[in-house]
Amino acid sequence: MSATPYHRFARRLDALPNGFPATPDGAEIRLLEKICDPEEADLAADLRLTLETPAEIAARTGRDPKPLRKLLKSMARKGVIKAGRAASGSGMGYGLLPFVVGIYEMQIARLDAEMAQLFEDYYQRAFGSGLMMQPSVHRVIPVQESVRVDMEIRPYENAAEIVQGAQSWGVVDCICRKQKLLIDDPCEHPVEDICMVLGETPGLFDHTPAVKALSKREALGTLERAAEAGLVHSVSNNQQGLWYICNCCTCSCGVLRGIAQLGIANVVARAAFVNTVNEDICIGCEDCIDDCQFGALALDGAVMAVNQQRCVGCGVCVIKCPEEAMSLIRRADVAPPPLTETDWQIERARVRGIDMDRIR
Repeated sequence: MSATPYHRFARRLDALPNGFPATPDGAEIRLLEKICDPEEADLAADLRLTLETPAEIAARTGRDPKPLRKLLKSMARKGVIKAGRAASGSGMGYGLLPFVVGIYEMQIARLDAEMAQLFEDYYQRAFGSGLMMQPSVHRVIPVQESVRVDMEIRPYENAAEIVQGAQSWGVVDCICRKQKLLIDDPCEHPVEDICMVLGETPGLFDHTPAVKALSKREALGTLERAAEAGLVHSVSNNQQGLWYICNCCTCSCGVLRGIAQLGIANVVARAAFVNTVNEDICIGCEDCIDDCQFGALALDGAVMAVNQQRCVGCGVCVIKCPEEAMSLIRRADVAPPPLTETDWQIERARVRGIDMDRIR
């Protein structure tokens, strides 16, 4: 039983830095069975993180190149693997995607009630153990208006700067809130056209069916709409090559639910900022408490107090304060994130005891 293509694929995914922890009852296998067929799982289990051409994969695995090429294209369209320029520079290449962030998010167009329930089953059984691994997959970046104008803020810490630095912009439905909706446990936050993807090539999303292409102005407007809805900006935990901005909530987001539902304090790398209250301005109205998703605010006498251990530096409550009594200040004890995604993978692999040479 353990030698099935799905078990091989699951073990391969768990050997990636992101992880894909196994469950005692095989919830992860049932989820993969929904996402791909046995032939696809068998091939994916033999792929590497480095993008290889079909000819290179065929030579390495002993497969027939012609049907292999067709199968790889189909798998990439389904979001089971990634595609792009091969590392060798010899044309289109294909490689492994982690399950999160990766395969699961690519299922947004295919997500139905069955897949949503299968993911929930897996989430409740094993996902939390993956969230506890360090360094975190996600980090929080603050809402732009919450940072004082006289404070230095680095480009990778600034959602608007990240958007400005891209060459193409797109938006998709939030798969997390869609998943909760499909299992009859929705939250009040917006689902449609709210999570963002970014590209380094102009027009990248113009012909991508699952993505609604945006102009730069529309992308900046999406950031504002998300902030007004009380959502938290999250990105990958590295400085360069940022390709998405998730607008998250603790009630539905697969990562932030780790704080609210699973009690894991370090599921995200905190922003380099923390909320502070001007006691001379605060009137203790408590309007901000409802907007803090992390339980970091409480009334202390007549003014609001911030629990710095709980505050993740998102700034959502700051822009909701009617008296403008709150602002973000820089923490003194937050190290910068890894420079690139590869640097993050190497550090995560080191912590997990993974040999990167076996998967690259």
